Amino acid sequence: MGALSGDADDARWMGAALALGERGRGRTAPNPNVGCVIVRAGRVVGRGWTQPGGRPHAEAMALAQAGEGARGATVYTTLEPCAHVSTRGPACVDLLMSAGVARVVMALGDPDPRTDGLGIARLRDAEIHVAVGQRAADAARSMAGFLTRQRHGRPSVTLKLATSLDGCIALADGTSRWITGPEARAHAHLERSRHEAILVGRGTWDIDAPALDVRLDGLVARSPMRVVLSSHPHASAPRVSSLSPSAGEGARQDEGDPVRITSPADIAMLPADHLLVEGGAGAAAAFLQADLVDRLLLYRAPLLIGGGRPAVGDIGLADLGAAHGRWRLHDARQLGTDRVEVYERSPCSQA
Repeated sequence: MGALSGDADDARWMGAALALGERGRGRTAPNPNVGCVIVRAGRVVGRGWTQPGGRPHAEAMALAQAGEGARGATVYTTLEPCAHVSTRGPACVDLLMSAGVARVVMALGDPDPRTDGLGIARLRDAEIHVAVGQRAADAARSMAGFLTRQRHGRPSVTLKLATSLDGCIALADGTSRWITGPEARAHAHLERSRHEAILVGRGTWDIDAPALDVRLDGLVARSPMRVVLSSHPHASAPRVSSLSPSAGEGARQDEGDPVRITSPADIAMLPADHLLVEGGAGAAAAFLQADLVDRLLLYRAPLLIGGGRPAVGDIGLADLGAAHGRWRLHDARQLGTDRVEVYERSPCSQA
């Protein structure tokens, strides 16, 4: 039997499970991107993460790898194991009980009503030690898409802005290539790969012809679904002829029409749990005014434009006091000559 680990060991092994869960982010909807590590006598005997399309689940993958090594082991999983049987596979709690694990440490309970608390109860009924809450905040951040869909019926929304020091996204004539450097642009493509859908406004789509794809080696297949926000319900989002490589890094290839929505609220209908809003100022303002932005991704280049195009349009703010306390800084780092800052909604401002 594996000895019970202390809090420090639990936090370390849960960190490994969280890292595995990140591998599936943006590819598992409507299932959560769970990570799982199975440890016996201080050694990893199995690991898994939710596979593209949602199956196999992380626990099932880890148990298959562990085999008999799972007996008496401790399982670290970022979400409560599912308790419902599906046509796509058995319940993870059944697999864990059959494997004879001694202990299950999970970061979060599962808000899905088919499992919510039932997985924990069934494990405890089987005399398996259960601990809940290890690195819960990190797990909530990792699975923000799934949790937002469960709680609010919509994807988690990240608003990406790439600006000059004075808050401009382009020159007055609309020229915007390139405000940020190659390191920041590569980071932005990595962010794209972590979202199932990416959205721009109709003006940006027509004028800039953005590719909205992922151009990083090994991640090209993770290019997200393209979405256009247009206030004209009968306007088409036209196909664009294929462009040669000389047309520029951002040139859109002929991949057919994007999904088109007429209101930020329509994102609830998208088959995506993570949505990246990239441009332009009108689309950014629309999502902020609708209070649908959960995360801000701000790239800031060390240059001044003066008189350029602002990053965000009018959001209807009439009182500066109402703007304070809505965002908190989560991360900041240097990317070449540019700086990226990540802000999250403050808990008190959650819709």
